[in-house]
Amino acid sequence: MDAPLANTAPQGIQPCDMLLVEDNPLDLEIALRSFRKAGGARHIQVARDGAEALDFVFGEGRHAGRRLADAPRMILLDLKLPKVDGLEVLARLKADPRTRHIPVVMLTTSHQQRDLQQSYQLGVNSYLVKPVALEDFVRLAREITAYWLGLNQPLAAGV
Repeated sequence: MDAPLANTAPQGIQPCDMLLVEDNPLDLEIALRSFRKAGGARHIQVARDGAEALDFVFGEGRHAGRRLADAPRMILLDLKLPKVDGLEVLARLKADPRTRHIPVVMLTTSHQQRDLQQSYQLGVNSYLVKPVALEDFVRLAREITAYWLGLNQPLAAGV
């Protein structure tokens, strides 16, 4: 049996490869299953709404005490989220000099040009449309992991 890939409990200072922000339970299960099959991400933290994502990154709310230096190596962000939508989360992350270096990949079902344009204007690093078929999602997860967690050279926090 595979070890759990995602954890929704507060993590303190445990390293996190990826923060997956997804409110749809089916999409979340497909994403986690795909990343498990793809390999490459040792630990994925899940946030089910935009407010929880911001709390995790900034060490607030139930994630109080978490240091900004322990930020995820990348964030997969859904666009349509409860409490704080994906565009607002993106805007807050990219407006803060402590977090603007974190790669954010918008992973959404939206094909709307307006959403794509707003995402890039706010500083998203990549915009991807969720595949429908599991095999396609696994391939996408493998490519995301290979590039963002393997090939990409991240800027160190605080630089």
